[in-house]
Amino acid sequence: MLARHDTEAPPGPGTAGELRELLARAPSPDAVGHRLVHSGPHLRGPVLVDDRVRALLDEAAPLAPLHLPPALAALDAARELLPGVPHVACFDTAFHAAMPEPARTYAVPERWRTAYGVRRYGFHGLSYAWALDRAAALLGRPPGSAHAVLLHLGGGCSAVAVRDGHGVDTTMGLTPLEGLVMSRRSGSVDPGALLWLQTRHGLDAREIEEELSRRSGLLGLSGTSGDTRDLVAARAAGDERAALALACFTHACRRAVAAMAASLDRLDALVFTGEIGQDQPEVREEVCAGLAVLGVRGGLTVPRAGDEDAFRVSPPGAEVPVVVVPTGEIRQVAAETRAVLARQPAGRGREE
Repeated sequence: MLARHDTEAPPGPGTAGELRELLARAPSPDAVGHRLVHSGPHLRGPVLVDDRVRALLDEAAPLAPLHLPPALAALDAARELLPGVPHVACFDTAFHAAMPEPARTYAVPERWRTAYGVRRYGFHGLSYAWALDRAAALLGRPPGSAHAVLLHLGGGCSAVAVRDGHGVDTTMGLTPLEGLVMSRRSGSVDPGALLWLQTRHGLDAREIEEELSRRSGLLGLSGTSGDTRDLVAARAAGDERAALALACFTHACRRAVAAMAASLDRLDALVFTGEIGQDQPEVREEVCAGLAVLGVRGGLTVPRAGDEDAFRVSPPGAEVPVVVVPTGEIRQVAAETRAVLARQPAGRGREE
């Protein structure tokens, strides 16, 4: 492995050229794993990419318009440059594939649900799968026995309830726009407000999508930045809009943790991951300090520097352990890619 870098940013227009440069100086790979945000309705787990799977991914692209089209362009470039090796698609939605029907079903007309496929999918599953395994190992329990709430806080943010190793509820929905306040995305907004903006103020659907996806969230609230590091510094300097942005963000996180806990029998741990979850102790402290009703307390420590897989940051003897797990989507993609290839019959796995 030449480098390891986890990011939530979708591939850019220069991805194909960067891939060519990488391949020119790297050993020839045995396989390529691709992180894809959305699987659509037909794919429920990591899968070897062939023409049939590739066509199904085109059907899913409108469900994640910011992320999936550029990721598919990168997938196509990789398949063209490496036609002789297997390519495996690994999905952020797969962790939530077994979510119970009440948790995944929206209370909308049946035609919307059956003809249009309107349902909750959930995202950040690769991050959650990695974080769950590392947190369980730190706490000395099998991942399959855990009842926990995990928070992925980064450019995109969500929470998930994990029961016996499976996601049973989550805050993101049909698209990655629902749920928590995020860096530039609004999170949940009253759908009536969006209809009101259309009918009363003349905003069209494209304009609303652009505003909610790119100019809302922490950036929209603060007017200056979607980065919590900037906002923590600005708040300390007296910036009231930065203070409001952080207060809205941590309030949304606390609300999400409490909602996810309602799907569990007990709360074995609260786990933070993602760039903000890993690197922003002020956010972790403010979230946990307001969750005493769930047995979660503040007074957290700051993880030590290093490459450890997980850190326990709650005080000794805490009723509910609070754990920080560095982001691990890339390593989870590698693990799932190997698992898919191991299941292939002898002689298969390389593209025809």
